[in-house]
Amino acid sequence: MMLEEVDIRPPSERDGGDMWRAARDAGTLDVNTPYSYLLLGKHFGGTCAVAKRGGKTVGFVTGFRPPGKPDTWFVWQIGVDAEARGQGIGRRLLEHVLGRSDNADIRYLEATVSPSNAASRSLFFGLARSLGLDCEISAGFPAELFPDGAHEKEELYRIGPFTYQP
Repeated sequence: MMLEEVDIRPPSERDGGDMWRAARDAGTLDVNTPYSYLLLGKHFGGTCAVAKRGGKTVGFVTGFRPPGKPDTWFVWQIGVDAEARGQGIGRRLLEHVLGRSDNADIRYLEATVSPSNAASRSLFFGLARSLGLDCEISAGFPAELFPDGAHEKEELYRIGPFTYQP
């Protein structure tokens, strides 16, 4: 069976509900409020993306440029629907955002990843390797900062520096 093509584009607030459902259904992400996904779609579309197949959201990436770090894209969440995993959609979402002309000044990608998240670790190491860049890991958020002790520590992954090639 041939898979239908995946369309990747910037989100709008209308995609917020679908991004929230995708995060909830992924089973591996910390699910934020629906309102946060609406805000990300409306105000941070330049650093976020959605992947659609046949009108259904099969993946998304959310991120932003942290205050004081205009050359850095912090990836907040990336999720791919269970039936669409293993098809390179996560990597395509990252490359889509990095490839936009309005993001040509991004030099670094940062994300926090828990040590047990093998899929994200593989995604970020693979992206760095394919670009011939290092992926440095340092302390992110220690487990004790998370309420109720119900979360692993998060390590900070940093890939770069990117160079823009027009």
